[in-house]
Amino acid sequence: MLQSWKTDGYVRVPRPLFTPAQFDRLCGIFEEHLAEHGESILNELDMPHARDERLLDLLLDDAVLDLVEPITGPDIVLWSSGFICKMPHVGPPTPWHSDTAYWKGRLDNYEGIVTVWLAIDRSSAENGCMRVIPGSHLLGEADYRVLDPDAFFHSEAADVDESAAVNLELEPNHCSLHDGRILHGATANTSPYRRAGYTMRYLPATTRIIPENNPGHLVWLARGKAIADNTYVNA
Repeated sequence: MLQSWKTDGYVRVPRPLFTPAQFDRLCGIFEEHLAEHGESILNELDMPHARDERLLDLLLDDAVLDLVEPITGPDIVLWSSGFICKMPHVGPPTPWHSDTAYWKGRLDNYEGIVTVWLAIDRSSAENGCMRVIPGSHLLGEADYRVLDPDAFFHSEAADVDESAAVNLELEPNHCSLHDGRILHGATANTSPYRRAGYTMRYLPATTRIIPENNPGHLVWLARGKAIADNTYVNA
């Protein structure tokens, strides 16, 4: 896994992530959030665990941390999480971007950041699964063009070779991992099938989180020792 991670910047995990009971619990929490926020759940993309501590039982579970530890190392920070939901027929496309493009100035480096993308629904090319550009995490930050200054995804990476894109199709309770620097996006969901997922993001605890550029952002020490001079909710 580590070799393909280093060269491609992503991996697919060939087994369910959580136990059936844990996954059912996550699905139930998601449906509660969806019922509360409706399609505006897109605006709840980041940090639902800061408002719903039930999610922390899953985010800090050994099943997830054992998966990311070979990448982050033994000292792990929970950086963020988020529900993503593309409704049937109307789910908009996700522009090409890297996660780190939205974190400029917030961290002292971007090495070893990993996002776990867990499928709540089946995620396929038909309903707009995530697509990645293999190896793009090694190329440095792309140039961006502004799409809509008021949108969550307000810009898009320019000059992306979409012919190189790989579809990360996933069954429910299966996941992929991707480097925070890899270019990824998704087509619109024009199918009759919803595409929901849960993202879980982790950093090496050697990463310094710049306080003045992260006002109100809460982080947890997920495993191991607090190394950098960060403030954790639980330590």
